[in-house]
Amino acid sequence: MGATARIGIIGGAGWLGTSIADSVLAAGVAAEQDLTLSYRSSRPDRLPHAHWTSDNQQVVDRSDVVILSVRPQDWSPGLFDAKGKLLISVMAGIRLSALVSAHGSERVVRALPNAAAEVQHSYTPWLPSPSVNADDRTIVSRIFAACGDEDEVQSESDLDYLTGLTGTGPAYPALLAAAMMKDAIAHGLSPAIAQRAVVATMIGAGHLFERKPDCPGDIVGRFVDYRGVTAAGIEQMRAAGFDTAVAKGLAAALRKSVSMGDAS
Repeated sequence: MGATARIGIIGGAGWLGTSIADSVLAAGVAAEQDLTLSYRSSRPDRLPHAHWTSDNQQVVDRSDVVILSVRPQDWSPGLFDAKGKLLISVMAGIRLSALVSAHGSERVVRALPNAAAEVQHSYTPWLPSPSVNADDRTIVSRIFAACGDEDEVQSESDLDYLTGLTGTGPAYPALLAAAMMKDAIAHGLSPAIAQRAVVATMIGAGHLFERKPDCPGDIVGRFVDYRGVTAAGIEQMRAAGFDTAVAKGLAAALRKSVSMGDAS
């Protein structure tokens, strides 16, 4: 496969399909004229040099790599025949065996980008079927590196766990941010100042994590050892069950991921 690839996105008008298309174009993984994207209702008013269609099989026929980006509840085995193509599913839960059986391709990859793909900061774990070759792995890595960071994982159990950990994207940090904002407003700060303070703190933390190799646990430990204001807050949160609540939430997300796969 050359420097650019013919990429098709089934569900290319959706949020995630749009994010992946924009990312691969920005990174030079594909040229706009080599993209084929499907839509369900009306053709989007964007990417005028790409080929848009409401026919999913046409997406497959015009592409070397097919990205299946639909909601799991909208997926069905009869959507298209992908025999001879590299098929990448970004649906949560749907097993490799189900995808191989449903779409006729032995070269199948399960991947799980998150919402930060929209700004090229997703973390995407991906799992190939046994028939996926070295060239296939290279293009999969390039596609998801364009969306942020990516890793090939070793099992579907790894992917199930990461579905609930990283597939949630900004949801868990947003949950913490919302709780911090609520408390700040309760203590008399205006909503505007509370939001700016919390968002700036979250963004600053993200940049520090990105630039420093430190383990998050080590960072927490240093704050606790300093015995200051931050240590007091951390210790009270932990005493109130913070770590346990996180573990229970991740366990619930894992159960949901596994049950979605079992249903397929």
